[in-house]
Amino acid sequence: MPHFRRLLTILLGAGFIIAGVAPLAGAGGAGAPITAAPSSGRGGVIVVQVKGLLDPPNIEIMMGAIREANKARASVVVINLDSTGAVDVDLKPLLKMIRNSRVAITTWIGPSGSEAKGGAAVIAAASAILGVGTGAHIGAASPMRRDADTPNSSQTSALLATEALRVGRNASESELISTKRINAKDATSSGVSDRVCGTRKNGDGCATLGDFVVRIDGHIAATAQGPVRIETSRVVGEGQDRRRQPNQDVRFRKLGLVGQMEHTLTNPSFAYVLILVGLSLIMFEFFTISIGLAGGAGAICVIGACIGFSHLPVSGLGIALLLLSMFGFAVDVQAGKPAVWSGIATVALIAGSLMLYDAGSSLNVPWWLLIVMVGATLLFMITAMPIAVRSRFSTPTVGREGLIGEMGEAVVAINPDGVVLVRGAPWRARTNRATPIAAGDVIRVSEVDGLVLEVEPEEGAARDYREMRRGSVGDPDALNDDALIDDGLNEAGLDPS
Repeated sequence: MPHFRRLLTILLGAGFIIAGVAPLAGAGGAGAPITAAPSSGRGGVIVVQVKGLLDPPNIEIMMGAIREANKARASVVVINLDSTGAVDVDLKPLLKMIRNSRVAITTWIGPSGSEAKGGAAVIAAASAILGVGTGAHIGAASPMRRDADTPNSSQTSALLATEALRVGRNASESELISTKRINAKDATSSGVSDRVCGTRKNGDGCATLGDFVVRIDGHIAATAQGPVRIETSRVVGEGQDRRRQPNQDVRFRKLGLVGQMEHTLTNPSFAYVLILVGLSLIMFEFFTISIGLAGGAGAICVIGACIGFSHLPVSGLGIALLLLSMFGFAVDVQAGKPAVWSGIATVALIAGSLMLYDAGSSLNVPWWLLIVMVGATLLFMITAMPIAVRSRFSTPTVGREGLIGEMGEAVVAINPDGVVLVRGAPWRARTNRATPIAAGDVIRVSEVDGLVLEVEPEEGAARDYREMRRGSVGDPDALNDDALIDDGLNEAGLDPS
């Protein structure tokens, strides 16, 4: 009898150990074929599409989708991810929400050409089920934020390993994507991602989002309440027509109009284009002396750029150089022709474009966009602006030299610059003598310098002594003037001839 009791005790103990170990084994790997886990149910699949930088609007839409899924008891959340990193956000609240979610959070990086870098790679690694689409890539995860160097690669590696262990994936391999970029096949074969589509030998990921949604069916996913078995598809048709299709509603979540606008403005390249276009249009409106469509559009562009810059690591020196370039172009546009200031403005424009974002960030303007925008700005300032100013302030350029000697009227005071009316057309003008010209006074055109008229008062204007000699025949006063000029030249030690 004692032997029987001892044997019974051993058997019961072994039974309890096996019963305790089985659930732990079930939670040990995402995607493992464990049928003992409870079903995820059929409360609906919520797909949240995230494209571009992980900025405040994109982080908010992901957190909103997770909140909605937990409140509505959805079956699963699928994050369709294509992002090169995070800016102006703290990823900790989102990672905490993923860990505490009672609904399985899954991620598909796709379609082909998509990638998950920086903070996006960390979000993907924290997902209960991860799939890398055909032609897509994951990594490098460091730096997590593109507007800062922190945390460093070792901290990012530790975070990736922690998240991989939590969801049952290969921790040591997951650390590699901290500094390495890998494709779908390598991600699957190494255990960085789950084997949702294909095999270890043929490890290309799901080609479409639809494939991913139906093929996660039957996989085990870790949640805050323990592992669950995903149920998202059913088989329909017979024979060669057999196929999988979702067995519940699939609801998509995208950025709203305001969120999409803020997200677009946060794009570093778009903000760069907006600031150059806006400043150019405002300058155009200034030189045409009006307040119209161009000025309004320019103001909107500058405001949009400022909204984008509020989320980006903008360099004060870069902005100052861009403003200097516009000032330089304005000086030569005012003068009527390109000169030294245009060269200074061109150098400032290129330097400002290269230094627009802080050197400590990984953000910069693509070289091809820099070439396009610098070229377009030069073309606009050197070609379009003079044409616009000419159409506002002058008659056609042909025969401008014939304006010399023409009489006109000062529209505004010229001291030393102003506007005159000659032959019924307004011209920019400057006086060639120290004496200012009052508004309404009669003027005479003495010279044409590009798009600017050199003018002088009708009375008391300086006259060239050679013209006075030619006009002195039969004019005693002119002869006296001629003699005075000769005397003056003799006193100066110059030859009157």
